[in-house]
Amino acid sequence: MEILNTRDMLVIINPLDNTIVASKCANIIVGAGYEYRWADGVQIKKPIEVSAPKYVEYLMDWIETQLDDESLFPQRLGAPFPSNFKDVVKTIFKRLFRVYAHIYHSHFQKIVSLKEEAHLNTCFKHFILFTHEFGLIDKKELAPLQEIIESIIVPY
Repeated sequence: MEILNTRDMLVIINPLDNTIVASKCANIIVGAGYEYRWADGVQIKKPIEVSAPKYVEYLMDWIETQLDDESLFPQRLGAPFPSNFKDVVKTIFKRLFRVYAHIYHSHFQKIVSLKEEAHLNTCFKHFILFTHEFGLIDKKELAPLQEIIESIIVPY
């Protein structure tokens, strides 16, 4: 279930990330005190400051690499998942959350002007309910959108 939904989250967020890709944000800042830097742990080991569009580009490429790696996401029926599977999935979702947080903090008015806020809110609700159900994002990581998240989770 987590594999399917990890792929689904990419499909859902891709149209939304176009808002960021088209932006000229110098970095990926979310409110006061949250700036996200990029590191993939392989080619970029020390986190670097990148523009928001570059962060999304790096993220989507990195996620695709993770999903295509059969040692992490086995394709054969009955093949075992690695012991670090949940950690990999948690990292993917944590980084996807950062894109949502940036969209809400820096691009929400643009989303509204395009009349896409219902789509954004529905996608984010699906994302949060899924990550909450499977414990995929630590609570401290969710702080930038805590008020919105509480309005989603409390009713359930």
